[in-house]
Amino acid sequence: MIYTHNNQWRSTILIDGTAEAKLADVLFIMENETFGQRKSASLVGGLGRLIKLIEEGKIRSDKPTNKQNGKWFCNAADVLKFAIIKRRKPRKNKKHEKNDSQRAIA
Repeated sequence: MIYTHNNQWRSTILIDGTAEAKLADVLFIMENETFGQRKSASLVGGLGRLIKLIEEGKIRSDKPTNKQNGKWFCNAADVLKFAIIKRRKPRKNKKHEKNDSQRAIA
């Protein structure tokens, strides 16, 4: 159960060590934190996906100054809900890279 005491959020959830409980704890703690635009974009999979999530209302964001270079503040808990793992594919060797060792000898 989640309740307030002296204007602070309290929880009666017992720490049982399960992944769901830990995730709920992390999201609850990060509710009052913010990430910038670049950090948020890197966590959710790119700037395009971040903008789409903000437009759909899935990520709360704020830009206090209405200027071109103003800093974005995205809610950290919302960003972490939509975070993805980006796995890079290994680079393919180009044809001319195979013969580099032979060129160096000659």
